[in-house]
Amino acid sequence: MRKVYFDHNASTPVHPEVAAAVQPFLGDLFGNPSSIHWAGRDVRKAVEDARAEIASFYGCRPLEVVFTSSGTEADNLAVKGVAYRPGNAGKHIVTSRVEHPAIMNTCLFLESQGFRVTYVPVNRQGIVEPEAVRSALENDTILVSVMAANNETGCLMPIAEIGAIAREAGVLMHTDAVQATGKVPLPWESLPVDLLTFSGHKVNGIKGAGGLVVRKGIEIEAVLHGGHQERGRRGGTENLPGIVGFGVAAECAARELKAEAPRLLALRGRLEAGLRAALPDTVIHGERAPRLPNTVNASFPGARSDHLLMALDARGVCVSAGAACASGAVEPSPVLQAMGVPRDLAVCALRLSMGRDTRADDVDRVIAALGESVRAVRGAAATAGAKGA
Repeated sequence: MRKVYFDHNASTPVHPEVAAAVQPFLGDLFGNPSSIHWAGRDVRKAVEDARAEIASFYGCRPLEVVFTSSGTEADNLAVKGVAYRPGNAGKHIVTSRVEHPAIMNTCLFLESQGFRVTYVPVNRQGIVEPEAVRSALENDTILVSVMAANNETGCLMPIAEIGAIAREAGVLMHTDAVQATGKVPLPWESLPVDLLTFSGHKVNGIKGAGGLVVRKGIEIEAVLHGGHQERGRRGGTENLPGIVGFGVAAECAARELKAEAPRLLALRGRLEAGLRAALPDTVIHGERAPRLPNTVNASFPGARSDHLLMALDARGVCVSAGAACASGAVEPSPVLQAMGVPRDLAVCALRLSMGRDTRADDVDRVIAALGESVRAVRGAAATAGAKGA
């Protein structure tokens, strides 16, 4: 059975150039980058070279790049770092209802600490409307945090417009760009954004390396306290292989983005057309919104997502579902709920996400497997319903 991986928004295969680049740092180049002797100096240069490569990718300054262990840690550093920085004149934060749990749960925590958070809605296509952000701003708002691209639907948010509104109001702007990085351009100098989150393993790097771009002149409070690494903004010994790997991954992404984006967009069109031909009642969420070229979020009425995941896995196909299963009950994705998707449709949603190794015959294989799986799940549900009648 040939296996097909359509879950690149969860994690990506390591780029061959990344795998080759990190090998020396699993062997002779083992030193601590903070050590001043030869073993430290040999690897400190590798960290700074990676920092420069990532800075080049975004178009920012190397000293604006802060390395963390993950996108989640970087999101925490951005939101808590602004919330707790000395001299804050306010305790109000604006975010959206479709953010990643790293933002949502950080905001919930801050609410327990006396901060106020406004969660602005999205429209039916899953987009945060800039005027909704403007309306949510208050006199003591200290931060607006809106993701660049939604991890479930792939919907691209109007970050430039939202950032301009925040800047006009004198409020800092953060964007979680974990899913957008490597898929769409993110020109730092022209974006009215003060903090930007990234993660290595989403762009063919290795797990355990993420980071935050912090615009020059913006001070944030550290979340992890320890040594003086990352100019005092993030204590802890650097993940040397992860950082080196992300530097190489950023170089590869910059080189491949121009060709990859239209290639993936064509594959996305092939996938959506094929699904509609095989399953005419397919519902694609956020279909009319600007989206990442690699992502499709679709519901298949009458076929619960947890049952589809198992049926597809048995056929060698990896996808993901936004719905969560607990004690036998399926809870719909909060993102789809925020978009106004009916519950009975939301619990039948799958996310299919492609990457640099996805080919046209993989798309055709997934279409065929989904057709078989949906029909099998619907048949089983009909049989169970008849027995229970």
